[in-house]
Amino acid sequence: MKKGVSFLVTVALMALHLPLIQAHSRTLVLPLLNPKMLVFVNGKFCKNPNLTKAEDFFYSGLDKPGNTSNPVGSAVTPVNVAQIAGLNTLGISAVRIDYEPYGQNPPHTHPRATEILTVLEGTLLVGFVTSNPENRLFTKVLNKGDVFVFPIGLIHFQFNIGHTNAVAIAGLSSQNPGVITIANAVFGSDPAIDPDFLARAFQLEKNVVEYLQSRFWWDNN
Repeated sequence: MKKGVSFLVTVALMALHLPLIQAHSRTLVLPLLNPKMLVFVNGKFCKNPNLTKAEDFFYSGLDKPGNTSNPVGSAVTPVNVAQIAGLNTLGISAVRIDYEPYGQNPPHTHPRATEILTVLEGTLLVGFVTSNPENRLFTKVLNKGDVFVFPIGLIHFQFNIGHTNAVAIAGLSSQNPGVITIANAVFGSDPAIDPDFLARAFQLEKNVVEYLQSRFWWDNN
């Protein structure tokens, strides 16, 4: 009986300490700058924890607006594991998004993250579309201080419907959320997707597809 109680106490103590051990180990799994190293974790090479420093957990510059002088009228400034090494394996990142008047963040998805967006300045029309077969559109007009969530993997967008510049900041539930801009992927792939296939898939004339494929698809990230 005593042995059984001792065993349960030991397991309980280990369970209490496990989150602390995990948290400590995760914060120190930093990517190496040299990709030729052999250690590979979660898409990034790891750095010796004894060599970590405060700069591995720091980024400066999110106060600076992005250049919105482009075809879509927006600019995304990412702060993910590529900018802050200390985010490696922590499952979180952020972006700043700047929009000129009537600028947009075109329909896109994040294959590895849910996004929570907060408007800092301006007025945005935002929305996302659910998966097949419903393809239901959820949309909302956001003003300064409003928050909206885009679930992982779903196509979503933002559109500045105001007469002035708009700014938003968003958190994403991955250190490397990825982004797939729908138009860029479908009509701007390299090499190009067979236009006959796309014409049937989108129920368009082939010449319309070829025109879309000839366009320069801007990446605002």
